[in-house]
Amino acid sequence: MTVSFLITVFVLGAVGSYISGLVGVGGSIINYPLLLYVPALLGVGSFTAHDVSGAIAVQVLFATVGGVWGYRKGSYLHASLIGYMGTSIIIGSLLGSLFSGAFSESMINITYALLATIAVIMMVLPQQSMQQEAQESVSFSRWIAAGSAFVVGVSAGIVGAAGAFILVPIMLVVLKIPTRVTIATSLAVTLLSSIGTSAGKLITGQVPFLPAAVLIAASLLAAPLGAKTARHVQAKWLQRALAVLLLGVAVEMWIQMLI
Repeated sequence: MTVSFLITVFVLGAVGSYISGLVGVGGSIINYPLLLYVPALLGVGSFTAHDVSGAIAVQVLFATVGGVWGYRKGSYLHASLIGYMGTSIIIGSLLGSLFSGAFSESMINITYALLATIAVIMMVLPQQSMQQEAQESVSFSRWIAAGSAFVVGVSAGIVGAAGAFILVPIMLVVLKIPTRVTIATSLAVTLLSSIGTSAGKLITGQVPFLPAAVLIAASLLAAPLGAKTARHVQAKWLQRALAVLLLGVAVEMWIQMLI
């Protein structure tokens, strides 16, 4: 691996990690297509789909640690929701990552594109207006929270993501959780998911260690900055930014697979 390749990986990882802290995702939603296509386009090196899924699985673990740390002093981390969704998603992500080695690269890419597309559809569905921005008085279905988190965990474990990019729409649209509580809490749930995903990828030998280490360094630097920025941005703009991001990634993934 060349120095230019590793610098490119660091820059891409920093971008994804900053966004993870800003809109409450783990960073994989943008890092997966960036790492899969940009280094090759620049001529500095290339990853396989399995390499990318393994590297970002570990990167997301550290990105979410930084993001959750940024929210530690606020009132937006919902302990009960983290408990129900976190327990289910860590089991699902471990199972998905353990079996991901049996999937071809095209199947991994299709799974990722489908998840991004579903997330986009959910983000544009009509949403109930919610004014409360702290966790007090927030109610949700425990069965739906746990069940949806398990399904997301299995799917995300396959592609090496932690699933925050689809967890956020589920929390907003299905569970009716306020935006800022969703953003902070989804990072905590994603942290638990990434533990299962990373463990499965490591066990099955799908983690390229040097690129993963570079991504971790980028995450520790950029994710807390994103979380701090989010505190000064209106919730509706964070929601819109995530919707646009999801749409762009979904379109890009489908275009790349069709050409």
